[in-house]
Amino acid sequence: MLTTIICLSALWVAGNAAPSSIPGPTAQVRNGTYVGVKNDHYQQDFFLGMPYAQQPIGDLRFTVPQSLNESWDGVHDAKEYSNICVGYGTDSIWYPMSEACLTLNVVRGSSASEGSNLPVGVWIHGGGFYMGSGSDERYNMSAIVANSYRIGKPFIAVTLNYRLSAWGFLSSSEVASSGNTNLGLRDQRLALQWIKENIQAFGGDPEKVTIWGESAGGMSVGTHLIAYGGRDDGLFRGAIMESGGSITASPMNDTGYQAMYDEVVAKVGCSNAANTLQCLREVPFEELNTVFNGTDGNPAYSFSPIADQDLVRGRGSVQLDQHEFVKVPILAGTNTDEGASFGPTGINTTEQFYAYLTANEILDLYPDDPSQGIPAFLGDQRVPSEGYQWRRTSAYAGDYSMHANRRRQCEAWTETSTPAYCYRFNMRGADVPYLSGAAHFEEVAFVFNNIEGLGYHYGKPFAGMPESYSQLSTLMASMWASFIHDLDPNSGIKDGEVRWQAYGADQPVDLVFDANVTSYMEPDTWRKEGIDYINSMAETYWR
Repeated sequence: MLTTIICLSALWVAGNAAPSSIPGPTAQVRNGTYVGVKNDHYQQDFFLGMPYAQQPIGDLRFTVPQSLNESWDGVHDAKEYSNICVGYGTDSIWYPMSEACLTLNVVRGSSASEGSNLPVGVWIHGGGFYMGSGSDERYNMSAIVANSYRIGKPFIAVTLNYRLSAWGFLSSSEVASSGNTNLGLRDQRLALQWIKENIQAFGGDPEKVTIWGESAGGMSVGTHLIAYGGRDDGLFRGAIMESGGSITASPMNDTGYQAMYDEVVAKVGCSNAANTLQCLREVPFEELNTVFNGTDGNPAYSFSPIADQDLVRGRGSVQLDQHEFVKVPILAGTNTDEGASFGPTGINTTEQFYAYLTANEILDLYPDDPSQGIPAFLGDQRVPSEGYQWRRTSAYAGDYSMHANRRRQCEAWTETSTPAYCYRFNMRGADVPYLSGAAHFEEVAFVFNNIEGLGYHYGKPFAGMPESYSQLSTLMASMWASFIHDLDPNSGIKDGEVRWQAYGADQPVDLVFDANVTSYMEPDTWRKEGIDYINSMAETYWR
């Protein structure tokens, strides 16, 4: 599947090294001047494929990202996206890939210029930490930025690439002792530092940055909130987390990574090397990529972020309990039917569910009731094609992977009197099967106001849907822009529209986004008993 990968051992991504003679919008960053592209349809300027770090090739492979060490005279092109970081899966296969990928993109209204001091929204893509990119058309910023201007809450948007899969999250004792852990997260951190130092050249305010992501991107945002024990490095003033947060969806440990590392080392003939990590740096890209690439374009090895006692000092639940996080306002939520994406199928009996859970308490909290779980419109109907217990297991899986973590995030913020705006997204887009309901990722098209469905290769979210869907999208895009602009999602909303109440210790509430009925506030008591139990067992879950 990965036929679009390009190996760049000593070559830089097309367009960034050559001076330009073509006029266009310019921005003078610390290293030199870039020329971008003007989009007349949106009246926006695009600055694309700008490196924020030295490229992680040669001896910089499997190494913490290094700051740029070059400057130039004249003007360099920033008119095309760079190659994306090497990933494995359906989010990545549509775009050219290479190791030389640490770049970011800026989208601004053409009226903006140095000195405009507009707020900045920085999107960190998801994809399970093994696929995705800042070039993905589904994250096209033009529509949401254009809408932000319409409502009088303009912001400058940034998307970025970071190293993925084993390239970005290789783990072992050898990696830990060298200090090169969690490279993908460190890439993001360096990108945020570049933004702080350079965004003013594009018309952005470095003191008004909001970091923003979904799924693995939301978990990345959550990690930056607790990074270095919650140290505030002044990189952002707000955070948005969609279906992800400071508590990860899977155990935060390195169990099994050493065995995977040793297997990789053996497969490329590095087992007898005095320094196996350096040996891996010297393996030809094609050979190493063949080892990392599994069947059907999926990763062969599931390396992901770990608690390395450096960038990540401890598990997310512990740091939230100890209030070791950056005290900035957040916007955080999940989708009603997250379990459709994370729960097992083919479970038909309580005994099989028990084998999946190995926990009697869960069996009582998630009873054998066909009205449990997803989707609600099925009533009490079972779904034999997915397993007679599918709705039961999906309820648990959705709570375990997403809903419990989001609720604990919002609770922790109220414990420190820090504003939190929390939500539950309750809509199914046209791009997913009817039974999936309001599944994982479904809110993204609504938030980005992506009515045309750009980048959706398997179905368009708004195709054939009533006008209420587009109206909900505009509401959400406006609330996200308002939060980025003012740290208040209500500031750009028209009178008469739903008001988003902040989460409170005495009144924990969520905004339920729905296009079938008017969006509304509800008490955050949804599946409370089960979620409370999961959160009480965070240590057992290693989260």
